[in-house]
Amino acid sequence: MLLVPGLDALRPDQLMPDARTVDGEGDLLLAFAADSPVVRAATRAQADELAAVLEITDVAPVSVPHRIRGRAWVSGWLTRVPGAAEPGRTTLRLEVGEAYVDDLWGAESVEADEFTAAVPDPLSEHEAELLQHLHAAHSTEVQTLRSLLGERTGGGAAAVPVGVDRFGLRVRFTGVNCFDARFDFPEPVRDVGELRRAMHALFEAANS
Repeated sequence: MLLVPGLDALRPDQLMPDARTVDGEGDLLLAFAADSPVVRAATRAQADELAAVLEITDVAPVSVPHRIRGRAWVSGWLTRVPGAAEPGRTTLRLEVGEAYVDDLWGAESVEADEFTAAVPDPLSEHEAELLQHLHAAHSTEVQTLRSLLGERTGGGAAAVPVGVDRFGLRVRFTGVNCFDARFDFPEPVRDVGELRRAMHALFEAANS
């Protein structure tokens, strides 16, 4: 959701871009309907004087208690990008000033140059389908990971995979106590093939 001063009365759906991406300069490109109030506000703004904040909510793609995995806020200055959009759409540029992330991995501010230098995790495009597959087809194996935690989980805790990236797998154990445990891979994976091997190694360790 794009938060823009003076547009607080709009419905949430009017503040949600149809698409978003990051360009080579590290700025966010946001697509809105051409007649959107957000587009009108950016068009009226002079130069880069319209401050805005993009609020992003990350929801786990599997059914689990407390599905929100984190939130991020990217603040900067909003301008209209001439031309670059599909018919009926207008592209807005959010020049990043700073960002703040509060998620399962902790809370931290991110400077603009750090944001620009960041690269996507190689599993990010496939994470949702990977987690859904693990949950649906390999729930028994995921349950065995409790053995790597000793007595911490208790006997009745269910285990649901809620996050995976090149560094490891995060599993939520639910029961009397609900908590997350992270299982790091021996080394970062570069693709889905390497992820499969890393997961097999985890399951073998849990069963040894």
